[in-house]
Formats: sequence, C-alpha cells, structure tokens
Amino acid sequence: IISNPVNSTVPIAVEVLKKYNAFDPRKVLGVTKLDVVRAETFVYGLRKDELQRLRKSISDVTVPVIGGHAGETIIPLLSQMTPKLSKPFEGSELQNLTTRIQNAGTEVVDAKAGAGSATLSMALAAENMATSCLKGLAGESNVIECAYVSSNVIPELPFFASKVKLGVNGVEKVLGLGAMTLFEEQMVKNAIPELRASIEKGVAFAQSS
Repeated sequence: IISNPVNSTVPIAVEVLKKYNAFDPRKVLGVTKLDVVRAETFVYGLRKDELQRLRKSISDVTVPVIGGHAGETIIPLLSQMTPKLSKPFEGSELQNLTTRIQNAGTEVVDAKAGAGSATLSMALAAENMATSCLKGLAGESNVIECAYVSSNVIPELPFFASKVKLGVNGVEKVLGLGAMTLFEEQMVKNAIPELRASIEKGVAFAQSS
C-alpha cells in the first residue's frame, strides 16, 4: 500500500480485509521505501569523499528507517547505517540530517513552488520495493526491506515500520529494531502518540464506512 497517509491507509485496508476474513499479515505492507531512499541519498551526499575512498557507491549505503511514513514518525536509524564511517553523525549534524529526512517531501514541494511533489523519487522507491517483493516471491534468500506492517515490535502499536524479511509468502519475518542510540530511542517514544492516533483514525474510518 503506497497511497498516503500510509500510517492510516494500512489500518484501513486491514480492517476491510478482516470484514471478509481475508486478512493475512504477511500480505499487507505499507511502502516506506521513499524515506529509506532519501536517508541513503542524503548520507551519501554528506560522506561522499569517505565513501568514495572506500570504493562505495550510493547503492552500497543502507540506512534503516523505522516508525511510520509522516513527519516525526519517520525515524532514520543512522547509527545502524552501513558501511560504518570513521565519523558518525552527531550533535547538530545528526539533528539537521534527521529533520531533513523527515521533511524531505516538503522540501521538494517548496522547491517546485507548489507546482508538484516528489514524483520521480516516489517512482524510484516504488520500483525498488516492487523489485524486492518479486525477488522474495521468486524464492531469493535474505531480501530485507523496511516496511510498515502489522507487528508487535512496539507492544502498544499494532502497526510499525521496521526491517522485514521478504519471501515466497510475503513478509516472512518482522525483524527487531536492533541496538539504538538514546537519540533514536527517544524518537521512537516521541512517535508513538502520533502513530497511535493515525492508526485509530484509520480503524475508525474503516469501521464507519
């Protein structure tokens, strides 16, 4: 499911599927790949010299993005990026980069003076995610993506974006969040109220329709 607001449209779809006894949590994914693409692109831009010395291209950079797909619910785990760099993101640089990743959609709209949105990067993200799903369905091993799915990663939330392993049945496994910094842990805590409200709004809409 790629239609915004993903934080609510996934719960809406799940409620509709439940009405027809057709819900399979392995088959419903909210696409948050655009946040990952942006995080990896911005990181590469900031650390291009070192990455080039390591003979790494932008396709070698991975940055998990968890939480949701709007504003402060977008949580880039920059401490878990690969490859590891000699200088981690810290202080104001970390805060500014995180904010830019979270607000990148608005940045594009402003750059286009309201005449459009991030259509090309969204298309790239959709293609990347579709390709990964097809690889999983074809039986390729170790296909890992971030997606907004039904999970108990955060016990108080029925949906959360995290790394998942894709396979022949869809989401084969919802992966944990891994080791996080205090900054990242606080972002997760801050995102919970907004995510809960978005999920409840989607559920209420589906149940009243």
